[in-house]
Amino acid sequence: MSSSPQPTSAPPAAARERGGGGNAMALLVIASCQLMVVLDITIVNIALPHIQSALDFSTTGLAWVVNAYTLTFGGLLLLGGRAGDILGRRRVFIFGVLLFVLASLLGGLAQNAGQLLAARSLQGVGGAIASPTSLALISTTFREGPERNRAFGVFAAVSAGGGAIGLLAGGMLVEWLNWRWVLFVNVPIGILIALGTPRFIRESERHPGRFDIAGALTSTIGMVLLVYGFIRAAQEGWRDPLTLGSFGAAVVVLAVFVLVERRSRQPITPLHMFADRNRAGTYGIMLCLAAAMFGMFFFLTLFVQNVLDFSPLRAGLAFLPVSAVIAVGAGLASRFLPRFGPKPFMVVGALLAAAGLAWLTLTDVHSTYAGSILGPMLVFSFGMGMEFVSLTLMALSNVEVRETGAASGLLNATQQVGGSLGLSILVTMFGTASRDEAARQIPAFLEQASPAEQLRFRRTGQLPDPWADEVLTAGVSNAFVMAAIFTALAAVVALVVIQVRPSDLERLQGGGQGAPGAV
Repeated sequence: MSSSPQPTSAPPAAARERGGGGNAMALLVIASCQLMVVLDITIVNIALPHIQSALDFSTTGLAWVVNAYTLTFGGLLLLGGRAGDILGRRRVFIFGVLLFVLASLLGGLAQNAGQLLAARSLQGVGGAIASPTSLALISTTFREGPERNRAFGVFAAVSAGGGAIGLLAGGMLVEWLNWRWVLFVNVPIGILIALGTPRFIRESERHPGRFDIAGALTSTIGMVLLVYGFIRAAQEGWRDPLTLGSFGAAVVVLAVFVLVERRSRQPITPLHMFADRNRAGTYGIMLCLAAAMFGMFFFLTLFVQNVLDFSPLRAGLAFLPVSAVIAVGAGLASRFLPRFGPKPFMVVGALLAAAGLAWLTLTDVHSTYAGSILGPMLVFSFGMGMEFVSLTLMALSNVEVRETGAASGLLNATQQVGGSLGLSILVTMFGTASRDEAARQIPAFLEQASPAEQLRFRRTGQLPDPWADEVLTAGVSNAFVMAAIFTALAAVVALVVIQVRPSDLERLQGGGQGAPGAV
């Protein structure tokens, strides 16, 4: 069944026998995998308080329940994409899904903090293998033109909306069952994906090559050090020796990564991909937008539960409109992209996202969900839906078939790296603003507090409501300022760097071999 994975090749045999239904099932398998992998970034967020009490996590250690997944996921995505090129995308896809299923099962059964963190890291490895391969499979499964555009639109909507769906699913599972089901839920879904893949997706041609283990390790370690430096700065300040040491080590390790990639015969990150200004600009835009998107979900979840007193289920439901609006934005971009080209959607989408985040900076303790949160959240989501279709198409433009796995892996890695780094920067902004606000609120509290309240504050160091709400809200509002700056920067990059016209669309979709500007 193996044949050359040219972008213009015929659909797999199962799809030919079943017509459009076969392609629809192939897309369902690919999109389901991407949804499972992406939503797992946020599905545990609402469950964190329950995990903390069940497994005796410290507050600092609890953050690594999220970070253990996102850091291994983002750090190893490039290697996962390369594995699909070398070993065959379908078999690597199935392996990644099954590894993800195993890790989810182990995480749900975890009896202590160490077991859960190990399982979350293993989940990240499985996701890093499956996710870039699933995007590359679209190029080899669907014919170029409207069919592939629609597939990219579905994939982009799932990628962008998975975070919001994860928050909703997490709220439902925690409230109706318990926190372990935010991990157990992946098991039946993953098994169905693994069983359906051989039936609806053909194997791609294997391209002999080598695995760039040194590149994968240095990129992952460098990113972990950089993220840790920002998180440490939020807790201990910028002058803390460990903060400075982490940043210094990150610079050294990432410099080694660049040297390794330049000297490697088959690097996981072919640096010549950045020679194409459109692709380099696309990665830059994704970096900025992911930073803002991760921050929006994180801080709005914090705000609606702590300030608005939403239950886990209600908090999850609050984010449900996000997925619907992202799908609308992605569908609109997919439909009109052949007429206008990707650049207008990249510029306008980033500007809408920036406008939504700028609106959220007005959040205060008197804000309500309907009056202050829903509107800007929908503006942001519509812009993001428009963005992801165009970014997905541009990332794979003018890429040789043998490097589509690396190109898709780099796009996904950029999203995860941008999200991890961006969130750590926003947390630093949040921490600084919260400390400043607390310094203003403490004297006012002590003047009005009873002797018992003053004693409780001296023991815990925590302000009660409504003073605590003021502190939290000040930090959240300042974090949204930086998030808006990230999206505004994405709009500038789209406007200045991206140079593509609607007439270039056919060339972009053709894989770029021999095309002008191909790398």
